[in-house]
Amino acid sequence: MNLIERAKNIVLQPKNEWPVIAGETTSVAELYKSYIIPLAAIGPVALFLGMSLVGVSMPLVGTVKMSFISGLSMAVVSYVMALAGVFIIALIIDALAPNFGGEKNQIQALKLSAYAYTPAWLAGVLHVIPMLGMLVLLASIYGLYLLYLGLPVLMKAPEDKSVAYTAVVVVCAIVVSLVLGAVAGMFGGMGGMTGMH
Repeated sequence: MNLIERAKNIVLQPKNEWPVIAGETTSVAELYKSYIIPLAAIGPVALFLGMSLVGVSMPLVGTVKMSFISGLSMAVVSYVMALAGVFIIALIIDALAPNFGGEKNQIQALKLSAYAYTPAWLAGVLHVIPMLGMLVLLASIYGLYLLYLGLPVLMKAPEDKSVAYTAVVVVCAIVVSLVLGAVAGMFGGMGGMTGMH
């Protein structure tokens, strides 16, 4: 399955695509190499371009841009956090499966996590224009719907438990995002503000 076809299918026809994904055999390395690494890079690259080259218009100040080094370090840290986040969410999905009548399966959980992130990763391109960054949040919400649709198919959880399963995964994902954001802030945030000119 090529990356563009898969991304298009999971976003536009998720109900048809989840059963296809469930039946595929892949490895963690293959999934990262062929799908996660390239798609997760979209947002950080766009964020770097947006913050360092385009800048943010601020009233009374004008356009504020991050220095090249600060922008690059922020992009690298956010990319590493994105790659780690997908894996951590997959571990959570897998660990919670028995609690919701599902079956533990690490590779299915990673597929679920990765493909549910697709809309947010694709929308990451909007970071090129920093003011459009909020639209990425809307795409992330659509990713939650994809997660909800995929849980019964990939983790074999009964459909009547999908809402609760999704809700618990989402709460865990928010906590993971906050922790990773704090870690990213410690690494990338140090020179961020001083690097503005």
